[in-house]
Amino acid sequence: MSAAAPAPAHLLDLFRARWTEPSRAAVPALEDEQRRYSYAELHDAVARRAGWLREAGVREGDRVAIAMERSAELAICILGAMAAGACPCPLEPQLGAEEMQRRTRVAALQWIVFDAAHQDDAEASGIAPQQRLAFDAAPDSAPYWTHAISPESDSFLLFTSGSSGKPKGVLQNHRGMLANTLGVMQHTGLGPTDRLLHLMPLHHTNGVNNQLLAPLAAGSSIVLAGRFRAEQLPGLLARSRATIVTGVPTMFSRMLPLDIPREALASLRMLRCGSAPITEELHRRVEEKFGMPLVISYGLSEGTCTSTMNPPERRKIGSVGTVLDGQSVFLRGPAGETLTEPSTEGEICIAGPTLMTGYLVDGHDGRPESPGDTLRTGDLGRFDADGYLFVTGRLKDVIIRGGENLSPNLIEEAIATLPGVAACCVVGKAHADLGEVPVAVVVRTAGPEGAALDAETVRSTVAASLSRIHRPEEVRFVDALPENATGKVDRKALRIAVSSQAA
Repeated sequence: MSAAAPAPAHLLDLFRARWTEPSRAAVPALEDEQRRYSYAELHDAVARRAGWLREAGVREGDRVAIAMERSAELAICILGAMAAGACPCPLEPQLGAEEMQRRTRVAALQWIVFDAAHQDDAEASGIAPQQRLAFDAAPDSAPYWTHAISPESDSFLLFTSGSSGKPKGVLQNHRGMLANTLGVMQHTGLGPTDRLLHLMPLHHTNGVNNQLLAPLAAGSSIVLAGRFRAEQLPGLLARSRATIVTGVPTMFSRMLPLDIPREALASLRMLRCGSAPITEELHRRVEEKFGMPLVISYGLSEGTCTSTMNPPERRKIGSVGTVLDGQSVFLRGPAGETLTEPSTEGEICIAGPTLMTGYLVDGHDGRPESPGDTLRTGDLGRFDADGYLFVTGRLKDVIIRGGENLSPNLIEEAIATLPGVAACCVVGKAHADLGEVPVAVVVRTAGPEGAALDAETVRSTVAASLSRIHRPEEVRFVDALPENATGKVDRKALRIAVSSQAA
């Protein structure tokens, strides 16, 4: 009997071993509207992009900004930078010159790869002209694959959504990316028969770690769609023959009114949702619409990506699932004590191999601020007796009304049960007597149920479901809730709008 293969030290070892297996050479790996790459072609393209970067002067540990249109080539450039030993930082569209320069400074970005549509970003970056690399002029370079990195080496750099201030750089490492990939593969049964319809941004941890790296490590196929447009989904599902689709709650909410033929759903085995809270009501509507489980997960960029996920065959509505293998997720009380009793609420904390290397912020010359051995997420939650985690709110989002702590999530859950509610968000507003009061911002559904929905119905429903003190002081109806670049509801923007009477 032959000895078992040694465990990979990082994803690059795993990729190179699996992508070069003869049995996998012709298997589809990655495709977009322009072309399809088999695993053999993907390995060659990634190695040649790495070789191109090395010829330009990129070395292990260098930080490389990537400003390109969403495409398979963007994904290959991210992977190629990793294969060159560098740390890629894909940028979201339309940053503006001031923010582009700030990110260059904060993250100590040394190089930028850009396509024709992003030449202005390259020029605005402040990166030296000789280190601005035009992708359109990339030569057919000799392939390269680094062997000079360790599990602790920098692997990926992204910026937070900026919901609590200016976006921070989050520096991830190869140790965390490997642990996240293996945990996701095991928890979901991701494998060679899966085809993943990729709808999430490639500057987002979910879009890269869970929807690019994990499928490519599992031998799955990825169909990279263009920028998300809900009305295009039925056609995408039919053409892609996807087995897995992942989105955020707003994406799934926009899918509900669509007429999706059953044959377009025939290949699907699972829907996945993460990156933002979802109400139980929306969860049930999505499962009823698609006729299959919607698997909810939880995680942060600072914890590489995913820390808990519902097992697809044993999901619990309202829960974000159980802890992925190899990770540590636990609760702390107000005095810093570890909470172990089921149903006890505390702050969710993450420890273990998926912890980021650190934040990159102004004034640190690109050196990361270490999180220590534990990441305090700022989220509140509880575990049930079966080990399923339920997120109950955020410390900073708690509305303190006359000394009573109110959870916006609970109020949103109550509102979401009403016919005629398409989406809602509850934020706090200053009050002269009570300190803070809840304000509900609601999007109505199209049709008679939405038209009939009024503020008093919303307020009385909350009071009856929870208590009088949870009843919103105001209910405002809007056409759409503000979103950030990753599709999450932008609570910060909504809070500012409500405070300024501009919602």
